[in-house]
Amino acid sequence: MQDADAELKMPSSVTQLFMNNDMTTMQFPAFFDQIPRLQVRDPLADILGAAESGQFEYGYADAVKLAGHSCPTVATAYLLGHRALATLYPDQIPERGGVRIEFSERLDAGVTGVTAAVLTLLTGASHDGGFKGLGGRFVRRNLQRFGCELPLQLRFIRLDTGAAVDAGANITGVPADPEMPGLMARCLNDTATSEERKRFGELWQGRVERLLFEHWDDDEVFTVRPVVHS
Repeated sequence: MQDADAELKMPSSVTQLFMNNDMTTMQFPAFFDQIPRLQVRDPLADILGAAESGQFEYGYADAVKLAGHSCPTVATAYLLGHRALATLYPDQIPERGGVRIEFSERLDAGVTGVTAAVLTLLTGASHDGGFKGLGGRFVRRNLQRFGCELPLQLRFIRLDTGAAVDAGANITGVPADPEMPGLMARCLNDTATSEERKRFGELWQGRVERLLFEHWDDDEVFTVRPVVHS
């Protein structure tokens, strides 16, 4: 019978992978680290021992890794989710799994799916494919609803108090650089030079950076406002 320690021993190839810094280090644009981070408390993570006191911290890079790219949609979802939770939980750490999110668009419309995925990361709220719960608690599925009648694109609702905020974005006032359409076309049809590809990436991320830094609290671009119940 094999020794238990031997059974748990990692293959040398796997060990080397974890030890090889060159293979595990990710290089992101420097501004990613300067974007406000979000701290949340997840009761499910607490009870299952996944994180001390169930506390997680998410940064913009986590949203990028989830989506596989950084773009205005990912940036907008991260920013609105961050600001909405801060508004709903002004004096405490937001509870992950403690909000429901309504969307004005259908899940399959436009970039709604990307937005929903980023907001699931931050809030735990998911649609019908989400976590079913544990002993009737910690249910995360059906906490995203789509095609709702809303004044803005999103509504975040606390499950415990019913407090809610509407959120939306209009980023047309933060236009892309005029060079970008031509550069994008050449990148997509594989005729761009290496310098043009680099330039396109820099301009693309430059717009994302402007959105997140110059307009984080700009209500003309990003609106987050409490819902007043009559």
